[in-house]
Amino acid sequence: MSRTTPPGHHHPRHHHPGHHPPGHHHRRLRQALVLTCLAAALACAVVAGLALGSVRIPPGEVLTILTGGAEPSPFRTIVLDVRLPRVLLGAVVGAGLAVVGTVLQALVRNRLADPFLLGISSGASTGAVLVLVLGIGSGIGGGITTTVAMPAAAFAGSLVAMTLVYALARRGGTMTGGRLVLAGVTVSYILSAFTTLVLVVSARPEHFQEALFWSLGGLGSARWGTLVVPAAVLVAGTAVLMALARPLDLLLVGEEGATALGLDTARFRAAVFVLASLVTGVMVAASGAIGFVGLLVPHAARMAVGASHRPLLPVAALGGALVLVVADLAARTVAAPQDIPVGVLTALTGGPFFLWLMRRRPEGAPV
Repeated sequence: MSRTTPPGHHHPRHHHPGHHPPGHHHRRLRQALVLTCLAAALACAVVAGLALGSVRIPPGEVLTILTGGAEPSPFRTIVLDVRLPRVLLGAVVGAGLAVVGTVLQALVRNRLADPFLLGISSGASTGAVLVLVLGIGSGIGGGITTTVAMPAAAFAGSLVAMTLVYALARRGGTMTGGRLVLAGVTVSYILSAFTTLVLVVSARPEHFQEALFWSLGGLGSARWGTLVVPAAVLVAGTAVLMALARPLDLLLVGEEGATALGLDTARFRAAVFVLASLVTGVMVAASGAIGFVGLLVPHAARMAVGASHRPLLPVAALGGALVLVVADLAARTVAAPQDIPVGVLTALTGGPFFLWLMRRRPEGAPV
């Protein structure tokens, strides 16, 4: 008896071009659900960030102010001029660090990679402090030039740091997780020592105070003017990385596999390293060095939507924004009216997670 196929059904091995595997729609639905939940949680966190602090404002009043229905009042000034730029900067920086962490982990095929652990944030901090101490841009155009000079110097510093770490980790053979982290810690110590030397030689007490901000990380200096460059770099950088999702996926199969599939891995890595350094440098110039967001969030995002970068990058961006907005809210309220540097809280949370990750992963294990 011959087997017949019911009308409208096709043999699983012969898909039409528009046909998707059975699990495809389920994955798409899950990704949409994760993105929707993260967006809703971020919206709630933003409202909480605007309502809570040393002065508590009812959430209903916050929503009225945001929709333009409130009369001029102290509450309106606090929400629009003080808290909203800070909350939005937290969302932008958190998203940027999470996206960079996700991409770095693919580039080096190691899930211990993170802008903070690899010394890239330290390089960006060194660049920013040099601008501060040398007064670059302060005499020409005032704050506008400094707004450009500081991200540019932070980008240069992060690029130098990343190049050093990558070169050190590759020396002597295979690049393992331990070697990568050791190179990152070494470069961080060298750059921190150099930054301290510059501060001591400058002998200006106010420089020490501002440099402490860069080393601990914080959003207290957020203003509408400081938000423009990080937001633009985040949008542009994430758009470019989304367009590069397929080659990033190819890197996960390994160097030989990616080359066999037509990817020029050396050139691609170099280009994406520069982009990752640019995003990191701009974020650090705006907020100081905030650690572990780029390590924690990509792991959680992969657990939610898998390793494919097209869904992974937007989920990581929303997750990073949510984490840093919540962390900054905690930093402002835990010891109110004292403002704890948000980098201290992320380190307290991320440090134990990193140790657990080091214990869990065998040395040399790939991504």
